[in-house]
Amino acid sequence: MALSLKERIAHEANELGFAAVRFASADPPAGAGAALEDFLASGRHGDMAWLADNKERRKSPRAIWPDVKSIIMLGLSYGPERDPLQALGMRSRGAISVYAQGADYHDLIKSKLKTLASRVQHFAPGEVKIFVDTAPVMEKPIAAKAGLGWQGKHTNLVSRDFGSWLFLGSIFTTAEIAPDQPEEDHCGACRRCLDVCPTKAFVAPYQLDARACISYLTIEHKGHIAIEFREAMGNRIFGCDDCLAVCPWNKFASVAREAKLAARAESDNPPLSELLSLDDDAFRARFRGTPIKRTGRDRFLRNVLIAAGNSGDDALVPQIEQRLGDASPLVRAMAVWALSRLAPDWAAAVRESEAPAEADPAVADEWARIGA
Repeated sequence: MALSLKERIAHEANELGFAAVRFASADPPAGAGAALEDFLASGRHGDMAWLADNKERRKSPRAIWPDVKSIIMLGLSYGPERDPLQALGMRSRGAISVYAQGADYHDLIKSKLKTLASRVQHFAPGEVKIFVDTAPVMEKPIAAKAGLGWQGKHTNLVSRDFGSWLFLGSIFTTAEIAPDQPEEDHCGACRRCLDVCPTKAFVAPYQLDARACISYLTIEHKGHIAIEFREAMGNRIFGCDDCLAVCPWNKFASVAREAKLAARAESDNPPLSELLSLDDDAFRARFRGTPIKRTGRDRFLRNVLIAAGNSGDDALVPQIEQRLGDASPLVRAMAVWALSRLAPDWAAAVRESEAPAEADPAVADEWARIGA
């Protein structure tokens, strides 16, 4: 029996490693535009100005490409081999989000999408464009509309087959392809994702305040992390998987089959002692080809120093003291905070002698934030 158009596309997608394939029309996802407006109006996007700058284009796929008629939504599983929450108990190691421990998924998925898009053109002649978190596409609402899953109370996509562990990509096409039915919301009364959040970033079910989200703070936020969030960060140095990891739908998820997504030794929750001495060249070499590299060394060291301050490991004090002379004011400031936690006698001596603060405005400003 000959395969239908959708079956042929799904077959090709599965051969390329995509775990899930669904189809949607190019109509705007119901309610997504209004939800975006509320999110931005309340300021919950923090300093992610690009969300506001492109808000009108985000509201509708046709605002991005007027000729699009159908959208092929694809999911690539990145299910972890072990519970990500185990890393939180290893206080002298830096906990790195599952998605960032392997190769940068943007590059991986983009390559697969290009291959699939060329094949789709043989089955469904027309123009195509591919997107993977690089354009103002509302991927999660479109994926829910296509039936790939639903947006859970943690605002991320949840799949009955793959839990919370799906990378999303899309192919826009001018071909007409029959859309699939949306997936129903299966969260029910569960609120595990809301209750587990260390910084209480969910203002209500399905509503996230990014300004309090550890993923935002450690990855997107460029400045100093507010004092009230630092202890709650624990040893999380890049991203946070808590709300994803506790979802009961993960019991159906399998370990990712894409070898390039497997954790690298360099980014598999490494010891903080290995990270505290990284200069820019060493940082770039260690995290080349991973999402971590895009954040930059200074912000990454900011996060590492906060984790060091939370570690209770005074063996890290000599390395932290070296960061007091770092070229980055952000790093120097976080070294002050970490030492105030691990070496209170040092902090008391500094408070008695104001010379270091007078010599370095970054240090003085940090003492002011600490409240000393």
